[in-house]
Amino acid sequence: MIRQETAEDHRAVREVHARAFGDTERVPALVEALRRAEAAVPPLSFVADVDGRVVGHVLLSAARLDAPRRIVDVMTLSPLGVLPEFQGRGIGTRLIAHALEAAEARGVPLVFLEGSPHYYGSRGFAHATPLGFRSPSLRIPEPAFQVARLSAHEPWMTGTFVYSEPFWALDCVGLRTPED
Repeated sequence: MIRQETAEDHRAVREVHARAFGDTERVPALVEALRRAEAAVPPLSFVADVDGRVVGHVLLSAARLDAPRRIVDVMTLSPLGVLPEFQGRGIGTRLIAHALEAAEARGVPLVFLEGSPHYYGSRGFAHATPLGFRSPSLRIPEPAFQVARLSAHEPWMTGTFVYSEPFWALDCVGLRTPED
């Protein structure tokens, strides 16, 4: 079952991302920061619940598109996590579909993400650069920069995608070179 996240889910969501990403600090901290961040568009946060246990989570948060006509409020899908023992069962796919439906219902024109083109390409996302969008960072591999255009999208809505401050403050944009 996919449902809206509640405050009672926060600890379980932290565990989902810590285990899914193998990172007990950055990704869980990003989720917490995005929940608290002041934004033009409130976040959309959903959990996958299996028999009363939170096994997956997806967060859509406010971002901006620096378009030629004006700044456009958009969203970013990040993070998406599923407990390792529940991966491969379609839970991530259902979380993505639910998140995109919620963004559509809210009138959001675009949802951006960084991720596998193979995985997200079959779940409503397309390579963003050929569609007229510019990445916010040189550290994002070009094929990983993706967008879902929703029905509120208009042809003039192209330009540079800009993450909200928590992504920058927590260094959660693009790939980093491994330290020697």
